[in-house]
Amino acid sequence: MSTPTDEQNQGVWLTQEAHDRLKAELDQLVAGRPAMAAEINARREEGDLKENGGYHAAKDEQGKQEARIRQLTDLLRKARVGDAPKTATNAALGTVISIRFAGDDDVEKFLLGSREIAGTTDLTVYSPESAMGAAIMGAAPGTTVTYQAPNGRDISVEVVAVEPFVP
Repeated sequence: MSTPTDEQNQGVWLTQEAHDRLKAELDQLVAGRPAMAAEINARREEGDLKENGGYHAAKDEQGKQEARIRQLTDLLRKARVGDAPKTATNAALGTVISIRFAGDDDVEKFLLGSREIAGTTDLTVYSPESAMGAAIMGAAPGTTVTYQAPNGRDISVEVVAVEPFVP
């Protein structure tokens, strides 16, 4: 049995800019449905469907668009739109985290939030649903957390700093 992730419990945090961008994409996809249906009908009229590559390509494209419409609808329904937290003492949605991997002196910075925000910042964005994001949620600076990478290897990181996201 799976348990809800922190992102599902808290909703998805989006900046107003990211929300507006995603809403515009959704509106454009929904508005394009009649054109896609017309394209499929036109391809269907070309003849034998078994050997009609244009028809199958149009149906595949329609499936991708409908999947994206469902994804955006769900994301926007769960979205908490607004500014990032003004203060940050622990890792949370909308905070910038600085970490150091065990055995490495380099510090890496990333934003903890929805990957849909990626278009609004130069920072790498990690979802709280990712292995590292889930391990870091709630951690304070000075905390070392260990998580399992997709390859099965345990990775330890130290949370060096937590600060509010400034778009």
